[in-house]
Amino acid sequence: MKSANGINLTMLCDFYELTMGNGYLAAGMGDKISYFDVFFRDVPDGGGFAVAAGLEQIVDYIRNLHFEPEDIDYLRSRGIFSEDFLRYLKDFRFTGDVWAVPEGTPIFPREPVITVRANAIQAQLLETYLLLEFNHQSLIATKANRICRAAEGRAVMEFGSRRAQGIAGAVVGARAAYIGGCCGTACTVSDPLYGVKALGTMAHSWVQMFPSEYEAFVSYCRSYPTNATLLVDTYDSLRSGVPNAIRAFNEVLRPLGVTQCGIRFDSGDMAWLTKQARKMLDEAGWPGCRITVSNSLDEWLIADLLRQGAQIDAFGVGERLITSKSAPVFGGVYKLCAVEDEDGTIVPKIKISENVGKITNPGFKKLYRFYNRDSGMAEADYICLAHERVDDTRPLEICDPDARWKRKTMENFTARELLVPIFRGGELVCELPTLEQIKANCAAEVERLWPEVRRFENPHGYYVDLSEELMALKDRMLSERGRAGRKER
Repeated sequence: MKSANGINLTMLCDFYELTMGNGYLAAGMGDKISYFDVFFRDVPDGGGFAVAAGLEQIVDYIRNLHFEPEDIDYLRSRGIFSEDFLRYLKDFRFTGDVWAVPEGTPIFPREPVITVRANAIQAQLLETYLLLEFNHQSLIATKANRICRAAEGRAVMEFGSRRAQGIAGAVVGARAAYIGGCCGTACTVSDPLYGVKALGTMAHSWVQMFPSEYEAFVSYCRSYPTNATLLVDTYDSLRSGVPNAIRAFNEVLRPLGVTQCGIRFDSGDMAWLTKQARKMLDEAGWPGCRITVSNSLDEWLIADLLRQGAQIDAFGVGERLITSKSAPVFGGVYKLCAVEDEDGTIVPKIKISENVGKITNPGFKKLYRFYNRDSGMAEADYICLAHERVDDTRPLEICDPDARWKRKTMENFTARELLVPIFRGGELVCELPTLEQIKANCAAEVERLWPEVRRFENPHGYYVDLSEELMALKDRMLSERGRAGRKER
């Protein structure tokens, strides 16, 4: 798989993945089956949940994994890789298994959202790219979802291409923003690539190019009579901008029978300006004229504008969305959770840290979501070992893993497995949904979270519990490692 500038993305990996792969082969461990989990530790912006995204690009990457001759030549030039390893890479392809939570699904800290089962070299080589796509797109989809919820049903356009962090930040970021709820993007190339509708109006330079603001508006209305949105704050928003827009609408659009049009503010006191503009437009006979605002918006500013009674129909959100400026890092990690013995026995592995939040959950696992049968609302997530089965016809007691005394009895619930098979034996075994289906899934699943979980400030803690068997395994492994550590001292 190559990027737009011709780079083989197989080489977009941390160098240690290659040095470890070479070492695994030399140690006779190259074919050792390993299990890795992708999970994250904290929700950005202190939110109650995040939104999973990036799986489609991960699938494309895995399907196209290979090393070019020039990649092999480069690695040979480093003088640290064996010829056996270089020959292994020459014929490299992924032959393992992958499970993942569907894109657009609300996800919570410390639960496995992608699980990889493959030999040690293959599994290790996936780490960087999986995290790159998952972290970036989940970050932007999560931020976009917050912004769109703050807009309370009003359209939100992603306007951040020029402030994005690189080409992929703009192009794939627009895709992630669409998953989160945006109606379109200013990034044109994301439309033919992903089907994210390209949208836009005009820049201040359009207005400045003409002898007068009025002439600029008339010319634009003549060029785009069914899609005329005029930027009214180049000179004086209420004294000239809105009046000249109304004049242009009257002279160009009204004779054509066009009643739908728009104006946009990109500066100033948006609450006051939009309320004044709405009165002016209505009095002039243009109740169908939509008002759009832009300029350094985020969920907090949007919510505040609406609380003030701002008359806004749509928002254009740029830098604070496409960079997730208030929380620019999504802390997804890729951790070994199990290996297989030669007889196929799965041996759990655990990472221990003095930072309790960095202790991993061992073993090959599955993830359930419990929904109330009557309300359809999501009540809790449940992590268990892969061989365990949840019987949702019987009551089940769950706990908050961070406070085991907080117990909750699940009754009248439906259990749904969230991790679905993506690859088996290196072959894609699922039909990837369209972007529209992913977006619809996101909207539907977010609505199935209680409002207390969705709120921006101090959201209610959502239950993500470990099964008793998994918790016992984790406790036992922590105890064993503790005893081993004391012996070593």
